[in-house]
Amino acid sequence: LYFNQIDNVTSALTGGSGGQYIQNPHIAAQDTTDQYATATDTPTKVLWNTLDSGDGFTLNVDSTATATYSGVYKIDYSIQFSNTSNALHDTYLWLRVNNVDLPGSSSKFTVAARKSAGNPSHLIAYSSVTFNLQAGDSVALWWTTSLAYNPVGPVDGVYMEHEAAQTVPYARPSNPSAVGSIVFVSRLPAW
Repeated sequence: LYFNQIDNVTSALTGGSGGQYIQNPHIAAQDTTDQYATATDTPTKVLWNTLDSGDGFTLNVDSTATATYSGVYKIDYSIQFSNTSNALHDTYLWLRVNNVDLPGSSSKFTVAARKSAGNPSHLIAYSSVTFNLQAGDSVALWWTTSLAYNPVGPVDGVYMEHEAAQTVPYARPSNPSAVGSIVFVSRLPAW
């Protein structure tokens, strides 16, 4: 009986849908607000105000995520940029682990000039990075732009835009300014 039970469990785990029985560390979050760079060419942390799902991570109030378990992880993120300026502008996104820049994690995106006054251009910036974390490490996503939008001025430039859900002229869900997930890939190499 014992070996039959082991065979049943092993068959379920190694079958085509065996992954449904395994729970891996992960976190998925988004932000439902517009986000502005603190100034032109100044690193600014990407904020996260909604935890969509997570296990093995803590989403902290300072918009960092702390890993419970050591391992190799992969982050995927999507940022919705808007440019109100009449010129194209570069943006950079990168990771910091324990507030130290992660080498090789930066991505450059160029946001096109606005279409016309009052009609900004938009760009979805997507990237994926694989990196190592030790238990207790905190990771954050940072960004900068060559021209920061200032909503108080207002001064034209680039910012991270969200859009609320709409019902007219058709129903559609909201667009977060930032969406991201970190998933476990494997244990750390033994070397």
